[in-house]
Amino acid sequence: MREVVSIQVGQGGNQIGAKFWEAISKEHGLDSSGEYKGNTTEQTEKIRVYYNEEPTGRYVPRTVLLDLDPSPLDCLRYDSHTQYRKENFLSSTTGTGSNWAKGHYSEGADMLDPTMDTIRKEIERCEGLQGFQLSHTLGGGTGSGMGTLLLSHLREEYPDKMMLTFSTVPRRTRSFVAEPYNTVLSVHQLIENADACVMLDNEALYDICYRTLKLQTPTFADVNRLVTEVTTGVTSTFRFRGMLNADIRRFVVNLVPYPRLHFLLTGIAPLAAGRALTVPELVVQSCDAKNMVCAADPRHGRYLTCFNNFRGPVSRKEVSDQALNVCGRNSSYYVEWIPNNVKASVNDVCTPTPSACFVGNNTSIQEMFRGVHTQYASFFSRRVCLHWYTMEGMDEMEFAEAEENLTDLNREYQQYQDATCEEDYEFDDAELF
Repeated sequence: MREVVSIQVGQGGNQIGAKFWEAISKEHGLDSSGEYKGNTTEQTEKIRVYYNEEPTGRYVPRTVLLDLDPSPLDCLRYDSHTQYRKENFLSSTTGTGSNWAKGHYSEGADMLDPTMDTIRKEIERCEGLQGFQLSHTLGGGTGSGMGTLLLSHLREEYPDKMMLTFSTVPRRTRSFVAEPYNTVLSVHQLIENADACVMLDNEALYDICYRTLKLQTPTFADVNRLVTEVTTGVTSTFRFRGMLNADIRRFVVNLVPYPRLHFLLTGIAPLAAGRALTVPELVVQSCDAKNMVCAADPRHGRYLTCFNNFRGPVSRKEVSDQALNVCGRNSSYYVEWIPNNVKASVNDVCTPTPSACFVGNNTSIQEMFRGVHTQYASFFSRRVCLHWYTMEGMDEMEFAEAEENLTDLNREYQQYQDATCEEDYEFDDAELF
């Protein structure tokens, strides 16, 4: 069995993780105590990808829950619908005050050794570890600073294992003054140490709630429901039997043609409960810019690769036909120099109504990065709040390096967006797998 070790860092990461475990426990037929109550062998065929089976027959999530502020973890420890391993709750006595430097250098560094020890214990329970799944947010201090610190050490200690992240980008209307710093510093680390990053943009999530779902005052529950649709949809191919993207490595190989360009857009359909949608309707809605959970319009860029995962009772032939139709009708939105770059799969286990989760590697994601970079540059040019970071041991050069790395990333996306079959580009060997 090819296992995944899940890591939830910070308040936002643990909220995402808690909803993820609650949802997949239902899909795998588990009750709140971890007892199997399902009615089909397909539910438990690959359950050990994300769960450890105890001698009592109970299934326990293979996850490490980390937050430098203990109060969010206390809520999960006592009020959660999922039975976690108690020794996998790790917290400090103080938070980071939404300071990336505290999470990455001072407070976070103090928690690094016990966290790595806990992760190693989970790895020892695995037969064949395939990689790690990190849930975190980029705007705060713990999820961004401590999350990327952990990712860099996992990459150093386990260089051959895959790193998949669900990374939440803050809204443009900031909750904290220093969010642009935290976000750009985190992206700088994700570029170097992650294999694939599924970007969850709060700006797009709230736009869906306001404009599509017509919610006047969206709650965290409304936003988390949309995020859960993405996390369960992306991982369903790892958790249930299928021919395509059966593990994280195949997922990355199919979606990431260049190692630095591994930031992925996602779209979901349907957004709300209602009548069952047909396959053509699922294709149109899941690929629609209004259904993307990232503040970037795919029509402004081109797809390097994409993958649509259909769930529920749908026809495999109809899915294949629709995939070909999409390529034919919208060929200008797909790069012509990567053949067979549109993939589709069907998973009909434990999903009574048809749904789709779309994942695309689109060059338009630079729109989101440019928005973040604009705010960052405005702050950094005036050295706003910079002393809070340098007091924790950071150097101003790190800010300049992070900004340069993000600028280079946007330039690369634009370069591949403009590339054609007729042009002969010279790329460095380091850019290719």
